Amino acid sequence: MRVHVVSDVHGNTDALARAGDGADALICLGDLVLFLDYADHSRGIFPELFGTANADRLVELRTARRFDEARDLGRSLWAGLDVDRDTAIEAAVRRQYAEMFAALPTPTYATYGNVDIPALWSEYAAPGTTVLDGARIELGGLTFGFVGGGLRTPMRTPYEISDEEYAAKVEALGEVDVLCSHIPPDVADLTYDTVARRFERGSRALLDAIRRTRPRYSLFGHVHQPLVRRMRIGSTECVNVGHFAATGRPFALEW
Repeated sequence: MRVHVVSDVHGNTDALARAGDGADALICLGDLVLFLDYADHSRGIFPELFGTANADRLVELRTARRFDEARDLGRSLWAGLDVDRDTAIEAAVRRQYAEMFAALPTPTYATYGNVDIPALWSEYAAPGTTVLDGARIELGGLTFGFVGGGLRTPMRTPYEISDEEYAAKVEALGEVDVLCSHIPPDVADLTYDTVARRFERGSRALLDAIRRTRPRYSLFGHVHQPLVRRMRIGSTECVNVGHFAATGRPFALEW
């Protein structure tokens, strides 16, 4: 059995259409939406609405962790639009989702990232795409458990939930062979982004589950340039499957 795994697609529809080539199934660990490309500030919903110069400024403020100033900038820009913020974002996200869900191969098993809008997925997921969050499936004799979304941060991305709600989803999975999540377990080497020069949120509940249930693999994304891409926690191989928007290459899992 061969499964390809991607995360942090962020609008890379062309590569997503090829991500399942040669595999029995594709697993997508979320973040389909491209709000702002930190490598190319001309790409994404924000620069489409407000231009590259304002995107440059927003990235500068966020990178410096000046989140209050970044929010003030955003509020002033949104106030100048002819439509309200939620309407503008939803329209742009819908355009991206229509393209990306159409590109997914059959079968695909997907969960949400922190920048995704879960309420819209059911409208775009084709019959060959199974959406899982706090749920499990069997593939080739192995049990895969899925936990979507992220934990709350000053960034306030669309699908951030409380630590307690996240832990409840992890607990609901029970013992699995492959633990699939958008965010990593809460380990410093796995959560530190070497380019952004900051720690992203990792989950203590995931780490506890790994230590307690000892799955074969823990697969995740979220941290685009991690200090360490893979490491063992006990007998569990923990793997950041990569920043698919930048590489266009899926992680291959074979057994």
